[in-house]
Amino acid sequence: MPSTDSFTGYIGYDPDSVNGNLVKATFNPKVFTDDDVDLKISHCGMCASDLHTLRSGWGATPYPVIVGHEIVGTITKKGKNVTQFEIGDRVGVGAQTLSCLECYDCTHDNEQYCAKCVFTYSSTFENGDTSYGGYALEGRYPAAFCFKIPEELPSEIAAPMMCGGITVYSPLKRNGCGPGKTVGVVGLGGLGHFAILFAKALGAEKVYAISRSEAKGADAKALGAEDIIATQTPGWSKKWARTFDLVISTANNADMPLNEYLSIFKPGGRFVQVGLPESPVPQLTFGSLINQNVHLMGSLLGSRAEIAEMLELSAKTGVKSWVTCYPMEQVNDVLKLMDANKAKYRFVLTN
Repeated sequence: MPSTDSFTGYIGYDPDSVNGNLVKATFNPKVFTDDDVDLKISHCGMCASDLHTLRSGWGATPYPVIVGHEIVGTITKKGKNVTQFEIGDRVGVGAQTLSCLECYDCTHDNEQYCAKCVFTYSSTFENGDTSYGGYALEGRYPAAFCFKIPEELPSEIAAPMMCGGITVYSPLKRNGCGPGKTVGVVGLGGLGHFAILFAKALGAEKVYAISRSEAKGADAKALGAEDIIATQTPGWSKKWARTFDLVISTANNADMPLNEYLSIFKPGGRFVQVGLPESPVPQLTFGSLINQNVHLMGSLLGSRAEIAEMLELSAKTGVKSWVTCYPMEQVNDVLKLMDANKAKYRFVLTN
């Protein structure tokens, strides 16, 4: 059973909640354990996952739900086993809030693939308690998946990194992004803007944005890209054939030209999908995979070590999320803006 403690959050009760119908109400968080911390939430980034979950786009959501997994706050209470933090520390929480910490994946920096992974919202702890996210004034989370925010990073800059940032940082790092590499980023949104920033921070020689049109070309260059490649231009993929070592796809649209994407790689190139469309993508033909030895891959979040590394790299190199902040009480208005693709490139709710 959940605790009798009373926190306040913005709750979705049905799929219509995505249309700006979250309700401010009290809720009972998970039972507090010796391994947990309570946070006074100061900032929470808004992720496309929040929209998918609120409208049951990825399957039936277990309502009531409190979304938000790009959280920054200060610790107000800690369990007796929590020795890495002190009361008042500023920490971040991402999309994962627990794993078993003992299996092969957990002991090899792959906690996000643990079979007992608990996500920060719409998930269930082993005792049956529900996990609740950061569209709230307070939160309760296992300390093992909290991360101290470097002093150099403002909270509104750090918050979106906890999901949007790590979702692209991990596959960039794991797939050799660095000096001498040419990297493409499909989709220039919240994830895509981070992919450009981190590809440059990791030392990629050239980075290109790949989008339907050239509308965001100025933004792509301001973020550090060489240029933007418009896929609505006839013959675009032939022009860019055998160019890329690595492409990170943040696309959420099911009608992506996947076969064309796979034709622009050098032999041995890697295409990593991190966006998750609600509908199946068109049928794949295997010609490019075979003829050019292209690796078609997916990636989920990142490990705890990678999150800490990402935050330190951001502090060291000055990586800055492009954010627009709104008061938490305006969450319903901002949900509508986000659903209309008005974010440039991350909305952050503030308490």
